[in-house]
Formats: sequence, C-alpha cells, structure tokens
Amino acid sequence: MAAEIVNQKDGLEPDVIDPAFALHRGGKMAVQATVPVRDADDLSLAYTPGVAKVCSAIAEQPELVDDYTWKSQVVAVVTDGSAVLGLGDIGPKASLPVMEGKAILFKQFGGVEAVPIALDTQDADEIVDTVVRLAPSFGGVNLEDIAAPRCFEIETRLKEKLDIPVFHDDQHGTAIVTLAALRNAAKLSGRALGQLRAVISGAGAAGVAIAKILIEAGIGDVAVCDRKGVVSSDREDLTEVKRELAGFTNKAGLTGSLENALAGADVFIGVSGGTVPEEAVATLAEDAFVFAMANPNPEIHPDVARKYASVVATGRSDYPNQINNVLAFPGVFAGALQVRATDITEGMKLAAAEALAAVVADELSPERVIPSPFDERVAPAVTSAVAAAARAEGVARR
Repeated sequence: MAAEIVNQKDGLEPDVIDPAFALHRGGKMAVQATVPVRDADDLSLAYTPGVAKVCSAIAEQPELVDDYTWKSQVVAVVTDGSAVLGLGDIGPKASLPVMEGKAILFKQFGGVEAVPIALDTQDADEIVDTVVRLAPSFGGVNLEDIAAPRCFEIETRLKEKLDIPVFHDDQHGTAIVTLAALRNAAKLSGRALGQLRAVISGAGAAGVAIAKILIEAGIGDVAVCDRKGVVSSDREDLTEVKRELAGFTNKAGLTGSLENALAGADVFIGVSGGTVPEEAVATLAEDAFVFAMANPNPEIHPDVARKYASVVATGRSDYPNQINNVLAFPGVFAGALQVRATDITEGMKLAAAEALAAVVADELSPERVIPSPFDERVAPAVTSAVAAAARAEGVARR
C-alpha cells in the first residue's frame, strides 16, 4: 500500500494523499531542554565551566549520575528490525517509525523518556555487545520487535550483564496484559485461575512469555501449539526454547493438532496469526474465553468467538477488551525507574498484572475485563505496584 501511494502518477507527495504520512513527516519526536540557556550565566552553568564540577563529582561517585543526568529517567528502545508489527523482517530503517511511536507512548502514558535505537545487525553477539556499550547512558532497556528465538538469548544475556532493567515488551508486556484480562474474565465467571485449562496458539516470543506468566500465576494447565501442533516432550523437532516450554506446560500430556487441544479447553489465546476453524472453536468448554490477539486479523473473528465464548478479547482497538501492551510497559518501566531497580523480576510482572486487573475490578462486564489505554488510572496503578514489588524482591536501590 505504501509503495502504491508513493508512486501515485499524479505526482502528489504521500502526505497529501494519506494522513498517516502527514503525521510522520519529520518524525514524531524531538529533544527538548529542561533548563534555560538565555544568557552567558545560564550557559556557564549548563555547559562549561559549571558542567565540569558535575562531571568531576560523578567521576568520584559514579552513582551520582542518576541524580545529575537524565540517565535514571530514560529507556533505550532497541530493535534489529527483524519482527516489526505484522510486517516481519523489514530492517532497522523501516522500523524507526514504530520505535519512535513506542518512545512517545512511554512519555505519554508513563512519563518516561525513551530513545529509539535501530541496530544494523541481527547477530546476537553484536546486539548484546552494542547494548552493553550503550548502557551507561540509560536507566533501562526495552527490547522491541526482535525475532524469536534470538530475542530470548539476547534478553537473557543482557539481564546477566547489566545492572539496569531489561524488558522484551513483545514477550512480557503482552503476557502481563493477557494475565490481567484473564484474571478478570475468571472473576466475572466465578472461577479461579487454577480451574482453567488454556491453549495458546503460537510458540514465539509472546506465546512463551504468556505460558510462563500463566504458570507463575497458578493456572490449572496450559498447552502451547506451534505450526506442527502441541509442543510436547515427545516431539523430536523442538528448539531449546520449546523443549524448556514442554517441560513446564501441558500437564495433561496432550499431543496432536491445535484443534485437538481446543476440545474442552476453557481459554484460547492466539498470538500466531492464521485462522482457527469454527468447528474447532465450537468444541471449547462452556463459558470459555477467547483472546484472539493477532492484528489486524484475529485467529478467531469476534463474531464467531461470541457464539461460543462468554468473554472475547482481541488486539484491535475497534472491539471491546483490547489486549494492548501500552497498558503495561509505561508503568512497568516507570515503577522500575522510580526505585532504580536493577532488574524486572517475575514478581514485578505479576504485580503489574494484578494492579492492571484491579483498575476495572469493580466495573467488570463481558465487554470490560481490561481497562482502556486512555484510562488515566492505569499507569499510576502499575507504577506503584511495580515499585513496591521491586522493593519487596530486593532489586530496588532506593
């Protein structure tokens, strides 16, 4: 579509034809000073010679960098452009509009400064090496749109090497919001998580993280399916990540296709794309939940899902119950930065999900198991919960 617009034979600029191009012209971000430089006195304080005093103090006491620079308030949004939205491997330059968008959402919804960094490499060693060298300038690292399984290795290695929070939003942001919505759907139906069996379609970054957080939260059972069916320990074609996944999921020992796994399941969670046949949807348990989150085309169309499920969620903004990562990552980082956390732990993620669910706990309906991204209660609730969890888990520095 973009190529068609750019090549319009009438010669008009793209932003004359499409308002999305008009909005993006010149980028969506700018750097703004927080102190005035109006005269020589201001200049002597903001830059030389006054700045030298601050530099010298930080050299003697490195921890002062958090108080006298913006480091403790800024996140690096890092990508290699390999898994951008539903567009796939489009490269670092083409990823920049998304990274800019992510950065302005950090600011808009969490009050967190963020800088987009698109790396011209897809080599895990080079990405880790580069981020480690950039880390002195940042209080946290948000990994974005990096393809699986490379994203797992990169996050793990960076968490081991750095003493600042590292968070792959495609994994954990999705997982946090999914758990929050599922908690409220279960509450609405009078059931506990431990009574539910879930099936996840998609064993990539989001699917693996959702499975992990659901297990941590105490779900009854969860089976994860890839293109070849249920990820089970009897399969010989599993990657290292999927072998680990098979080890802590699928207590029922299911095998075979996604359709087989859906029979009698209480929850369907889709993070894979593709289409689930209506005949398979019809085999879900009574009072089931369908979270079909592929965007723009859910794995199960909401009109079909409503025939068989009591609660339906998607990744789209034009249907109720949008599972949107913006409900999580601004508050998660705001809370972590507030206490200068060294890590984002599983406990902090669970606390974020509980806080997010609680925002609408007194307003529950089948069309409202998760807040709107524009609900002003969301970020403060998540921020406070994450900060408290960081202190409780011993990763806070203040």
